[in-house]
Amino acid sequence: MNHWKNTALGLALLATTAVATTAQDTRRLDGRMVSIYNVAGTVEVVTGSGNQVVVEIERGGADAGRLSVEVDEISGRTALRVIYPDDDIFYRPEGTRGNYNSEMRIRSEGTFGDSGDRQGDRVRISSRAGGMDAHANLRISVPSGHDVRIYAGMSEMKVTDVRADLNLDNHAGSIDVAGMTGNLSIDSGSGSVTAVRVTGEVEIDTGSGSVEVSDIEGPFVHVDTGSGRVTGDNVRAPEVNVDTGSGSVVLRRMNVPEVLVDTGSGSVEVEVIGAVDRLEVDTGSGSVTLRLPRDLDAEIEVDTGSGGIDVGFEVAVERMSRDYFRGRVGNGRGRIMVDTGSGRIRLIGG
Repeated sequence: MNHWKNTALGLALLATTAVATTAQDTRRLDGRMVSIYNVAGTVEVVTGSGNQVVVEIERGGADAGRLSVEVDEISGRTALRVIYPDDDIFYRPEGTRGNYNSEMRIRSEGTFGDSGDRQGDRVRISSRAGGMDAHANLRISVPSGHDVRIYAGMSEMKVTDVRADLNLDNHAGSIDVAGMTGNLSIDSGSGSVTAVRVTGEVEIDTGSGSVEVSDIEGPFVHVDTGSGRVTGDNVRAPEVNVDTGSGSVVLRRMNVPEVLVDTGSGSVEVEVIGAVDRLEVDTGSGSVTLRLPRDLDAEIEVDTGSGGIDVGFEVAVERMSRDYFRGRVGNGRGRIMVDTGSGRIRLIGG
């Protein structure tokens, strides 16, 4: 990050004291494919008009004057980068509880997160004073039909009523999407994720933190989390796939023919209100409850290492023991499979 440090040295000659300051800047970005990079500060994404993505930048902190903004084309996309000329950054947003200390790698042009995460210089973001005291809060207005990727280091990200494809990548901090038409991809290192009222593909990957999806309609919903509770409600899609290392999974009002749930540990509850083509639940430990439609038509196979099995509706039993059950409802068109290392399994008819 040599050119960052050289920039910092030049700016230091222009100022003899560092005082708390804010400065506003607005950038208009051409092109339908846009990428935005910012290490520290909040991100708000709203619907825009016209043909340009508009980024309103509010700098903050005692060293805000040392921040610069660069815009040019990178890998075929218009790329805006907020440049931090230091590898030790202090950022403590209002309301922060406890202390955090996070590291990430940033390439010389100010990009990160999109590919080659191991490339670039190591940068530390800390809530403890001592580093460069600067951040930039962004308000991004996105016109309909654009493809926008937003990369943040430490941020609280909020999206409201946008009609575009979004890729949100946050190293640490919460992501809240409330109203969107377009494909949504979220990658969060840590922090809660909420996606509500989305029409389009939904793909969420988080290292740790709870995930909530509700009122979703699109071709698929995929959620992958290392640890954290996953909840879903009122999803209409051909496929829902949830994979979590640890944490409970609760899916209600799934009008989804194919539901796949895999968790290392944690209870699972799934309610399906439409036809079932394929419903699979695999958990290392934890109880499983399936609430199934009245007109269910499926083959059922249930296996538990320890824990009872309850079937609360009429079924043609093919094999049954304390820890294993196989049977058929109707013509057996669909397929239901449940496997848990330990935990009680309950199948409840609608």
